[in-house]
Amino acid sequence: MKTAVIYYSEHHGNTKKLLDAIAKAGDVTLINASNNPDTYLSVYELIGFASGIYFSKFHDSVLQFARKNLPQGKKVFFIYTCGAKGKKYLNTIKQIAESKDSQILGDFSCPGFDSFGPFKLIGGIAKGRPNEKDMENAVSFFREICSEKNLKT
Repeated sequence: MKTAVIYYSEHHGNTKKLLDAIAKAGDVTLINASNNPDTYLSVYELIGFASGIYFSKFHDSVLQFARKNLPQGKKVFFIYTCGAKGKKYLNTIKQIAESKDSQILGDFSCPGFDSFGPFKLIGGIAKGRPNEKDMENAVSFFREICSEKNLKT
């Protein structure tokens, strides 16, 4: 299955670690949203959006990319890393996908080392994350959404 994952992962590279593990496990094209703002996605059967969490949402470059480039009616999934759990992190990216009549297959998240803002004062939180188990879980998530049962129309 031809898959693209549009991502932003700069602060500590947490999300990119997960994506590199996934890319090794399948035919996945990784597209950095900040370097490739006009990538044509219609050729992909499955599209993922991945980001660290910035101010309780996906990075603006990923959100803008999705608004501009996500074709109508695609199958999508989401991956994110975060220093602390939150309930609304997916709200904006899901709204964009739903506005494009996308079928949302699922989401995966795990802790990621975070030393932004006040966390810097204490040396950061979620040190050592994502770890090997997190990467294995991300690959398992990807394989599950790629299974036949999810890809039937």
